[in-house]
Amino acid sequence: MPGKTLNVALIGYKFMGKAHSQAWRTVGRFFDLPAQPVMKVVCGRDEAAVGEFAQRWGWESATASWRDAVTRDDVDLVDISTPGYTHRDIAVAAAEAGKHLWCEKPLTFTLAEAREMLAAVKKAGVKHAVNFNYRRCPAVALAKKMIDDGAIGQIRHARFTYLQDWLVDPKFPMNWRLRKEAAGSGAHGDLGAHSIDRARYLVGDIGEVIGMKKTFIAERPAEGTSSGLTAVAGEGTERVTVDDASVFLAKFTGGAIGTFEATRMAPGRKNFNRFEINGAKGTLVWCFEDLNFLDYYSTEDPADRRGFRRIIATEGVHPYAGNWWPPGHMLGYDHGFVNAAAELVQCIANDKNCSPCFGAGAKCVAVLEAVDHSAESGQWTKVESVE
Repeated sequence: MPGKTLNVALIGYKFMGKAHSQAWRTVGRFFDLPAQPVMKVVCGRDEAAVGEFAQRWGWESATASWRDAVTRDDVDLVDISTPGYTHRDIAVAAAEAGKHLWCEKPLTFTLAEAREMLAAVKKAGVKHAVNFNYRRCPAVALAKKMIDDGAIGQIRHARFTYLQDWLVDPKFPMNWRLRKEAAGSGAHGDLGAHSIDRARYLVGDIGEVIGMKKTFIAERPAEGTSSGLTAVAGEGTERVTVDDASVFLAKFTGGAIGTFEATRMAPGRKNFNRFEINGAKGTLVWCFEDLNFLDYYSTEDPADRRGFRRIIATEGVHPYAGNWWPPGHMLGYDHGFVNAAAELVQCIANDKNCSPCFGAGAKCVAVLEAVDHSAESGQWTKVESVE
């Protein structure tokens, strides 16, 4: 990277585009990086809207052609924040053009496509990462360190729950997240992907699953306009073609058992993204709605002093936290994206493998797909391996 810069092309400018733009605007100010990101170009289908977005968020230029963006000579990294149905084509083209890649989750809809993407980045020899941003919350990274250090012993139970309520109202209009051709699946792929990746990160690989999915509201008002998780109805109605909720059981290859639940139909739950992991010597609990805290119980505490302790993961000794504010000054949703961007830049500049990489993204898709097959067959289904 001449001059120790990393020139970035962002594909997509809506909800995730804002989060990624905030990361690129901020990361070089809080992290001491070996290369400084440069926000070269942002791409979106609406030329006027993406132009306004570029000015607002600090991108040097804008384009309506993602192919032009990913083949530019002055771009080093392609950041994909578009809906999942576009990921495969953009990623493969970017890899063939020799660009490093940062892609939103899920990596894609099918394991076959995920394998294509993984093969493309391996062949090109470029760095590649998937944005499972919740890994980058200091409390979650601390949980990983504690598990690796043996703080809770051998893991026996793992519970992952991701609850939202933005689709409870049957009058909420359609948007792209409710169409299978654009979103791939509903709560299962959108929310469940996060839980699966965090389970693999903290507990280990998943070998076998059995699950079910449910669509509670099969028809909604047609889409007029939408942005993020808000929408205004248009004329008529449209059929929902994805799930509203999914539930599955899992057998981890290391011997633990797990439960997973994802839904957009839980009144009062805005982003209730939680895990509880029980080991032979203790328990760890975390929830994104209180993201700076990690709850820890140890059976090795004196018998008369046992109980859950709350660890505030904002000290300089905690992962990522030392780059931010003084202890006790809380971090939020956007900080996970900045932390992820910092790791990505460091990996590229120092020629190190990224984590989670496209391989981890493909393994997540393999679990999602196995649950889909199980929901259809009603049987336990083995998760396909990814090399």
